[in-house]
Amino acid sequence: MLTSQLFDIKNKVVVVTGASGFIGSEISCSLAEVGCKVTLLFNNNSPSEEIITRLSKSNSDFEIFKCDVTNDEDIISCKDKILDKFGTIDALINCAGGNHPDATTGSENSFFNIPADAFEWVIKLNLMGSIRPCQIFGKEFAKNKKGNILNISSMAAIRPLTKIPAYSSSKAAINSFTKWLSVHMAKEYSKDIRVNAIAPGFFLSKQNKFLLINEKTGKYTERGNSIIENTPMKKFGNPKELVSTVIWLLSDHSNFITGVIVPVDGGFDAFGGV
Repeated sequence: MLTSQLFDIKNKVVVVTGASGFIGSEISCSLAEVGCKVTLLFNNNSPSEEIITRLSKSNSDFEIFKCDVTNDEDIISCKDKILDKFGTIDALINCAGGNHPDATTGSENSFFNIPADAFEWVIKLNLMGSIRPCQIFGKEFAKNKKGNILNISSMAAIRPLTKIPAYSSSKAAINSFTKWLSVHMAKEYSKDIRVNAIAPGFFLSKQNKFLLINEKTGKYTERGNSIIENTPMKKFGNPKELVSTVIWLLSDHSNFITGVIVPVDGGFDAFGGV
């Protein structure tokens, strides 16, 4: 019977990496607001006062730890602290990721001049920054024969975008890894360990807002116009519009779903341009 109880994820213990970022912070706060016990892992920028206020008002248990998701000692230390606090871990959401300005192309930066270390930095953060948490937290899921992993992919993984070769490559690898890990965990450990990913479309953040909207005129930039023209819903996304998909994939209502990459993109992936 389809009831709201199928989507009830109250009291699930959820770990979110990159939790001070644009997507990670919204997911973390929203999960706390529906009753999850959330642990926010961050590295460079600690969660803002706004995030702390939302978490506090949720009346849910939460913890915040500094953690470099490419550093095993950091991840293991956080895992142990979370287990000490909550006794178990139900889900891992890998939101940590990003790009490097030196790993992009443009009028002043040819693809042939991208430094290897900049490209490798992006690959390490986006790919290994998800793989290592999956290994360390996933070992707990394997031991308990139950768990849920949700990776954050990108439209750049599905339809490689101009200017960001390293980012597109690393997110495409996330898609492949998500599918591989879903099979491995289900076949080798338990049918109750699921691994999926969400591929967000284009969302306006503090980092990209003025790349897509002219700060002076308020009109779309050339790149912003290109995105809107190729998004059938003719709008940018709001991070809140990712939350329902996250809740669905964490809930019992998606128990037969593993190894999928779900676009949340206003139709961008479906549109062929004609």
